[in-house]
Amino acid sequence: MFGMTISWSRRKAALATAFAVTAAGTALWAGIGAAQPAHAAALPAPDHVVVVVFENHAYSQVIGSSSAPYINSLKAGGANLTNSFGITHPSQPNYLQLFSGSNQGVTGDSCYTPGFSSAPNLASELIAAGKSWASYNETLPSQGSTTCSSGNYARKHNPWFAFSNVPTSTAKTMTQFPTDYTTLPKVSFVVPNLCSDMHDCSVGTGDTWLKNNLKAYADWAKTHNSLLVVTFDEDNRLAGNKIPTVLYGQPVAPGSTSSTTYNHYDMLRTLEDLAGLTTHAGNAATATDITGIWTS
Repeated sequence: MFGMTISWSRRKAALATAFAVTAAGTALWAGIGAAQPAHAAALPAPDHVVVVVFENHAYSQVIGSSSAPYINSLKAGGANLTNSFGITHPSQPNYLQLFSGSNQGVTGDSCYTPGFSSAPNLASELIAAGKSWASYNETLPSQGSTTCSSGNYARKHNPWFAFSNVPTSTAKTMTQFPTDYTTLPKVSFVVPNLCSDMHDCSVGTGDTWLKNNLKAYADWAKTHNSLLVVTFDEDNRLAGNKIPTVLYGQPVAPGSTSSTTYNHYDMLRTLEDLAGLTTHAGNAATATDITGIWTS
């Protein structure tokens, strides 16, 4: 009887072990099949990132165009995204999506009440992480001005003013863009006015503006672990919202090209991860990092 008890105990232990192994295996396979959290790809860690946003031109109107020799020189010496897309029309929602991963309920170009949203965004995430942020806005009447328009200035292209968690003082004029590039923020946006951004003026006008205002930074970035991103809000409504996007600087492999499809959410995700952030705003949380163009 005693021997039978030992035998039964051993059988129960063996059955329990087998059940545990089976359960663990089932859980493992379930985990493999389940949706996994997004992880940052292996990205460089640039000291400074400057993003310049132009207006309303399709990829084919800029890339390869003789009207844009400077942008195409950046493409040749940097990276070209051949399948980069805006998300919607008109302009203003695209800027909000690029900056916060959502249009925040804004679907047109009308002037909104400043600071109407407290949603997470690129600037608020940088500030919360103790990293520096600023925007440089051509023809902005004065630092922090929330005016809707003034001459060639249009606030609809400056999404930071929508957010109560982004100090208006971080919105600077273009004349405040530093000449000592070591003093640049970790991440900054540069927004030309309605002529310089190709909205009201030609591709050639915008290309010349970029060369005159950012070439010195781009040249410096090439040897100082920094990055210049040149992109557009939307196309001309005739090309499926396919836009030019070029990246240039020391972290970028010269002459590289990516044919992967990316949009503004992917760009936001990449900017967040390049800055070493662990949070992602809105739809950037499920977006994809830009890869295949980096030197390491």
